[in-house]
Amino acid sequence: MKFVHWLVLGCVVALPLSASAQWQWLDKNGKKVYSDQAPPPDVPEKNILRRVGPPPAARSTANPNVDAPPLAEGTADAPAAAPKAAAAPKPTGVDKELEEKTKKAEAEQKAKQAAEEAKIAKAKADNCALARQSKATVDSGIRLAKVNAKGEREIMDDAARAAEQKRIQDVINSDCK
Repeated sequence: MKFVHWLVLGCVVALPLSASAQWQWLDKNGKKVYSDQAPPPDVPEKNILRRVGPPPAARSTANPNVDAPPLAEGTADAPAAAPKAAAAPKPTGVDKELEEKTKKAEAEQKAKQAAEEAKIAKAKADNCALARQSKATVDSGIRLAKVNAKGEREIMDDAARAAEQKRIQDVINSDCK
């Protein structure tokens, strides 16, 4: 049982070592970027704050062919092909995450806007239906009553009926398109 405890303790102690293989550099805007991949080739050496291995000068003196791709036989341009292959920019995880966040935010914004437009369209449709129903009632010629500020019923005269018809027609013109 004690061996298992020592094994678990060893795993827990070794766990943070995986975090030490991280790159840290300053991008063009001066923001710190953390990644498990090397920075793009356009980042100058002075902006690389932390790297996974020894600096490139120490690496090149120890074994210059460590990072070089295998040379193709019979080609005179093989050494020139190595810088072209190394110059290919590698996309970093930070850019992908940023793009995903912006796309997600834009999608949420569009969804909110579409929901708000649908809500407004539904309200206009309801107002239109009520206005048409009210217009049919006012145009029918039956006696209509309104409740005044005191809470008493008042029968609408011809002037009040004409004003109500005009108000309802304005609502129909604005909401029923």
